Amino acid sequence: MSIYPLHNILFLDIETVPQYDSFANVPEEWKKLWTKKAELIIRDKENDTPESIYHRAGIYSEFGRIICVSCGIISATGPEKKLILKSFFGEDEKRVLTEFCDMLSRWSADGNRYLCAHNGKDFDFPYLCRRLIINGMPLPALLNLAGKKPWEIPHLDTMDMWKFGDYKHFTSLDLLAQVLGIPTPKDEMDGSMVHEVYWKEKDLSKIVHYCQKDVITAAQIFLRLNNEPLIPSDQVEIK
Repeated sequence: MSIYPLHNILFLDIETVPQYDSFANVPEEWKKLWTKKAELIIRDKENDTPESIYHRAGIYSEFGRIICVSCGIISATGPEKKLILKSFFGEDEKRVLTEFCDMLSRWSADGNRYLCAHNGKDFDFPYLCRRLIINGMPLPALLNLAGKKPWEIPHLDTMDMWKFGDYKHFTSLDLLAQVLGIPTPKDEMDGSMVHEVYWKEKDLSKIVHYCQKDVITAAQIFLRLNNEPLIPSDQVEIK
């Protein structure tokens, strides 16, 4: 049984892409900066170049942007739990962030609210904060950690929960889902395909659907880790 009221947790996932469709279209000053960054992350010195790995630039908040934020809340009303999903997406990152933050401020007004994501502490939460700052926007209270003690931080992380104190253990969302008997969210696409689906296929709706599936999976994993029954697929509602 979870020590956190389930209806007080907002499960979320973000999808990101590089600022430009290809390295060739990156402004010269940014090309120099990306080249310096790429030199630090290139593993295959013989075959990889800053240009060839530019599709990975989206995972770095300085070179990428958010195109989708999907959220899920577990409803505590009725005989069965229901997971209600809402996504904020589009070409205009500032609008996406504004709509997400407006929702977050309204939802968290009552206090005692939590955010939960898989690997959220290392990726989703800090990425959101950095892009908000870059866009000249204030941090919502649930993302602003300034002055908070460790036990006051309202962030939950299913990967962190699975570590059980093991700091070197990384487990992907799809692997953990498989281990726990939860349907994989990666049956149609995975994170490595977001760049191509966005820039080449121009299919944002496919990315939104993928992002929502990650939220569903994170919520189900949280339930399993807390010995709670899973939510049936017919009890998932998209707003």
